[in-house]
Amino acid sequence: MSIAKATPTVARYAAELRCELNLRNEAFAKTHKLKHCLSYGSQPVICYEPDGDCHGNFLPETYQAILQKPQWARRLAKAHTSARVALPRNDRGFWSELDSSNSSDALLMNVFCHPGVFEDGRVWSLLGVQEGAAPEFGLRARVPLKHGKADRTEVDMRLGSLLVEAKLTEADFQTREKEIVENYRDFDEVFDRKLLPVWPWSPTREHGLKTRATRYVSYQLIRNVLAAWANECAFCVLCDARRPDLVQAWYEIMRAVKIVDLRLRCKVLTWQELAEVVPERLRDFLGEKYGIGSQFSRPDGTWDFSFEHFQR
Repeated sequence: MSIAKATPTVARYAAELRCELNLRNEAFAKTHKLKHCLSYGSQPVICYEPDGDCHGNFLPETYQAILQKPQWARRLAKAHTSARVALPRNDRGFWSELDSSNSSDALLMNVFCHPGVFEDGRVWSLLGVQEGAAPEFGLRARVPLKHGKADRTEVDMRLGSLLVEAKLTEADFQTREKEIVENYRDFDEVFDRKLLPVWPWSPTREHGLKTRATRYVSYQLIRNVLAAWANECAFCVLCDARRPDLVQAWYEIMRAVKIVDLRLRCKVLTWQELAEVVPERLRDFLGEKYGIGSQFSRPDGTWDFSFEHFQR
């Protein structure tokens, strides 16, 4: 049994990336005069608002593509869970999770809703997906439970036969009580439970008694691997190269997969690798706003923050 350990180093990766994104987006919003606000707290986060036909968190043509597809536009209505305490009131009376500059869902849609992202075929090839599938966001994948029931878990994106879990500044892949995870029908068929990382915290500790592991670590990954198995799909974790802690957490789950064919269908990809095969204008946007991929610069190497660059 693998005991998960929370270390200051692991926590630092997420904190440092959040800090970098905050600085980048503060400059991005001010330079391009984008409608935005700062969240409350010691480390304010930039949150953008729609402004006519534009939204500062998205490349203009990507935002238009999202608005033109109702199934994509519905994601813009996903409520920001901390808005009531972390953000000021706005004219809309509503903050979306995708308004946040730290939103992995917004980053995912920035890439896969871009009108030219699939044109040259390189994204299809990198992902190992047959050409022609339309991205589906927030898909409810059916994961069988014991006794005939099912968990309609939300998957960040499905692209053809590939399920994708996207991460950016999230701390981890969450933990879950062992009895809940072990209630999935295919749990023991798919995983060697002795190899799965567990969290040793227990209420018994405060009473001075022996502590026992009560939770599985990286529950989202366990659940999505089970979703891929039940739906005959592949599964990819898409995360930032500046988050080696998330990559390591994924490898710990992959090594516990008993079914060889399923393990081969599990993969990891970084936003940086993906940025190498997207259209140049999207790659430049990702470089400036997120620090992903090539530097957003002029030929002489200096920074070009002109929003007109994206509208050429």
